[in-house]
Amino acid sequence: MKIKLEKRPQPSRRWLYLSPILAVIVTMLAGGALFAALGKNPVEAIATIFWEPVFGEFAFYYRPQLLVKGAPLILIAIGLSLGFRAGVWNIGAEGQYIIGALTGAGVALALYPMEAWFIFPLMIVAGAAGGLAWGMIPALLKVRFGTNEILVSLMLVYVAEQLLAAMALGPMRNPEGMGFPGSRNLQEYPSAHNAELIAGSGMHWGVVAALIAVIFAYVLLGRHILGYHIRLTGQAPRAARFAGVSPKALTLFCLGTSGALAGMAGMFEVAGPTGQVSIDFNVGYGFTAIIVAFLGRLHPFGILLAGLLMALTYIGGEIAQSNLGLPAAAIQMFQGMLLFFLLAVDVLTNYRLRLVPRSEAAA
Repeated sequence: MKIKLEKRPQPSRRWLYLSPILAVIVTMLAGGALFAALGKNPVEAIATIFWEPVFGEFAFYYRPQLLVKGAPLILIAIGLSLGFRAGVWNIGAEGQYIIGALTGAGVALALYPMEAWFIFPLMIVAGAAGGLAWGMIPALLKVRFGTNEILVSLMLVYVAEQLLAAMALGPMRNPEGMGFPGSRNLQEYPSAHNAELIAGSGMHWGVVAALIAVIFAYVLLGRHILGYHIRLTGQAPRAARFAGVSPKALTLFCLGTSGALAGMAGMFEVAGPTGQVSIDFNVGYGFTAIIVAFLGRLHPFGILLAGLLMALTYIGGEIAQSNLGLPAAAIQMFQGMLLFFLLAVDVLTNYRLRLVPRSEAAA
């Protein structure tokens, strides 16, 4: 007998929701094997990552970090999911995140040391505009010259990283920083600081923006004609064209929106938890958000839960590095396994496994 993949008449709704859960379980098993190979207790390592931040001895400190780490992931993933649903593949959210941080911080540093209520709202607008502009580069190249948005958006990440380094070492460098790279600390600039709204809760304006984005995306996809066009284009491109949907306009909207949300995430991060423009400001949120988007099944509320789960792995991973001596690369590999196994298990959504005799399989 051999195992054969048999295409389903239509995608299985049951496996659509079961596959992320199964992917997480398989990731835990594979991750445990990885940690065991590194000479660590696999049960202790998995428990440290998933249990300690929520129920451990110092959970009161780590729980607010779920919102701090999860907010940028959710905000970026919501924007990416709109494009992914329409078949527009923005892989360069990391670059848009960086540019949003630079433009947002640029406003604050240009107005320093002015104290005014409008500085922070202006930073939000600047961050969104920066991310939007960076996202429109692959969008315009695609609709005008037919370039591949995957390659262009990805290559622009490296351009943004070099621009970040140039800014941290040049125009944005703190004049009182004794020559060290990095801007002024925006946490010490009240009008530009993205402070906690409730002390000790982890709730800041970036978290609020992420929740608004989730609600907005849910209403857009389920209640608005534009959301219908996005879903139709992704599922049946030819039918969408016959229905009068403009692929070029949809490409501009999806890449522009995802860029704006990624830029806002960068601005909220540089004005809050990170506090300054530095060479190593970006920590891969733009790439991790791709995992979050697919783990959440490209559904706004699924992304919300997936973002919190991924934030849990970030925090738990840091605890595991500190307490168990696990290398950072192992934690990053563990996070990457989530997407790998999700894509693998997702095959069962469109195919079923069937045992067939070897003679039938050969035929």
